Amino acid sequence: MTLVAIPDTVDSFAACAATLLSGDDAGDRALLARLRSEPDIVVIDRLAAIRHELAALRPTPDKALLDEPPLWAWYPWRRTLISVPGPHQYRRLRLDRNRNKITTAEQDNFGRLNIGIVGLSVGHSIAHTLALEGLCGHLRLADNDTIELSNLNRIPATVFDLGINKAIVVARRIAELDPHLTTDVFTSGLTEECMDDFFDGLDLVIEECDSLDMKVRVREEARARGIPVFMETSDRGLFDVERFDVEPERALFHGLLGEVDPTSLRGLSTHEKAPHVMRILQTADLSPRMAASMVEIDRTVSTWPQLGGDVQLGGATVAAAVRRFGRGEALPSGRVRVDLEHALNGLGAGFEDLTGAATTPTDIDLTEHVPATPLEAIVHAIALAPSGGNSQPWTVDVTAAGIDIQLARQRSSTMDVGYRGSYVAIGAGVFNAKIAAARHSMHASITEFPQGAASDLVVTIELGAGADPAFTDLYPAMIKRITNRNIGRRREIAPELAAVLQSEASAAGARLWLITEPTRIAAVADILAESDRIRFLTPLLHEEMMSELRWPGPNRAALGIDVHSLGLDAADLAKLAVSRRTDVMRTLASWGVGAALGDNTRDKVVASSAIAVLTVRGDTPRHYVRGGVAAEQLWIRAQQHGLAVHPVSPVFLYARSEADFTGLSEEFSSDLKDLQRRFVHVVGLDDSVAPVLVMRLSHDAPPPTVRSQRLDRSVVVSTEDMSQRARGKSE
Repeated sequence: MTLVAIPDTVDSFAACAATLLSGDDAGDRALLARLRSEPDIVVIDRLAAIRHELAALRPTPDKALLDEPPLWAWYPWRRTLISVPGPHQYRRLRLDRNRNKITTAEQDNFGRLNIGIVGLSVGHSIAHTLALEGLCGHLRLADNDTIELSNLNRIPATVFDLGINKAIVVARRIAELDPHLTTDVFTSGLTEECMDDFFDGLDLVIEECDSLDMKVRVREEARARGIPVFMETSDRGLFDVERFDVEPERALFHGLLGEVDPTSLRGLSTHEKAPHVMRILQTADLSPRMAASMVEIDRTVSTWPQLGGDVQLGGATVAAAVRRFGRGEALPSGRVRVDLEHALNGLGAGFEDLTGAATTPTDIDLTEHVPATPLEAIVHAIALAPSGGNSQPWTVDVTAAGIDIQLARQRSSTMDVGYRGSYVAIGAGVFNAKIAAARHSMHASITEFPQGAASDLVVTIELGAGADPAFTDLYPAMIKRITNRNIGRRREIAPELAAVLQSEASAAGARLWLITEPTRIAAVADILAESDRIRFLTPLLHEEMMSELRWPGPNRAALGIDVHSLGLDAADLAKLAVSRRTDVMRTLASWGVGAALGDNTRDKVVASSAIAVLTVRGDTPRHYVRGGVAAEQLWIRAQQHGLAVHPVSPVFLYARSEADFTGLSEEFSSDLKDLQRRFVHVVGLDDSVAPVLVMRLSHDAPPPTVRSQRLDRSVVVSTEDMSQRARGKSE
């Protein structure tokens, strides 16, 4: 590097960039030694703290970045020498908090933008905001004016800057923010003589000057070169975009000024500019105070007013537009107002308390009212059966012989591949029906698919005399069966209980696989967490999942899984509320991230005493119905022994073919296949069995506070007079 003489004066009016010096360069070392020897020069070294910051970044920077040598930045106008990281370290650390509003790849793209700003009053805030967010790699700043005391209502300068060129003041502020960000300063403003130097290589121009002739010339030059122009006018947040890069014939100022010779606008007084300004700003759209002030120019005010807050808002608006421009997102030519006064007028209008904090949800306890007649008791018991998303995919018809249970296809979902989950739910209802019948000293004779496997008539139940005492004893536990999503403690499941559970599953035509080893539970937890991530990030699955939930507030759904039953703390509940938003999920999917979406499932599964996987040997509808019988029996029995039961079935559970995976999630079909393969391997399954349900079993979990509501009886039960049928049966 070239040896730079130490300025003799503190003012150094022309200095506006830091000189970067390397300890590895002999000439720089000599200059560093001279600077350190000067008694009036301040030397600051904070590299140790910066290295600590850098090491704490996530993900941890690679070795090449960590090993980048530091530099020294010499600021002559401050008479200060300060240690700074190298350019890559500096940018990585300084812009880290931009993520993920700006991705790393986007930040790199923004770092290649060359942006010119003409006019550094409003332009000062714009330039600084662009530099703050790292939205450019190089700035060209043009203004021939100096800072005056009357500028300090809107320009974030200080009394130390009075009399200094506005472009230099901005460049210094940016240099102190980021010594690696380069700027070109045009202290004579934009003139015909420097037009080429200013425009050559620019990607974007932001015009904020007062001279009407130069406003026109900027647009003429930008249009000729195919460079877009932005302009922010600090009244009611007016912002203009003119995309000369894609509309080379576009009229200047959207045609508002008409055909005009810029020379005719040169040297006008504020009073003479007013008519032209009003045409550009459109009189009818000005704020009342701005419009009134225009009338008073040269009377009670010398020029149009500007507020610091409005100017700062302009910087934010332009930055948002530059982000769109740099990302290649939609940003057509046009005009928009970011009007805070108008927005604040809406305070209190239509506001609803959506927190649900004022009230605690209270659901009807379906266990309190137990019907007295056999038919009513059986229908009630079927309604208590579990189903995916509490969808209750059945209809119940009370017949002369007993009860028919039919598949309600309209209450299926994408994860209910081939209605396999619905058949499992109906099987659970069948088991409940047997228990309720036994409670009334009756025997429930079950016929599966009396009209064939393709029929929606899944089960007929014929009631006769006699009862199985074993079923009768299960009635209280069946009525109290509930999903418990709370986290308990991991403890060993007694071997004798495990043997009973497995024996009963086998007797019902299923097989129970119990995973109790911590390493295998952790492996399943990872699989289920990734499955949940895919469920969140697949639009249709996400939509269906959110529709299954009941949220607090005045628009609380009548049905579904109450969010208070999910076992979430306040932080996780807040994250779930964010996860409701489809735009957020779409963004995470586009980034290829979102692992945290499965964290809650992973934590709960890892804390479980066991993972229960229930399978059947075959995959016909009849097999899944029988699997549902076994699942409900397992659930009731486990709960009788103090275990909390929580179904955690993965997205891929019922997928059996390539088409099944594609139907679940076209984007993630291969990921789902891989997850299923891993799941089969961890559990130890083979191709001859089909999974029916996956549940986690826990000890000492706090009891759930809310039970999911059931559909109204009129929706799931035949409209025929069931009470008449009930009386007939009881007689």
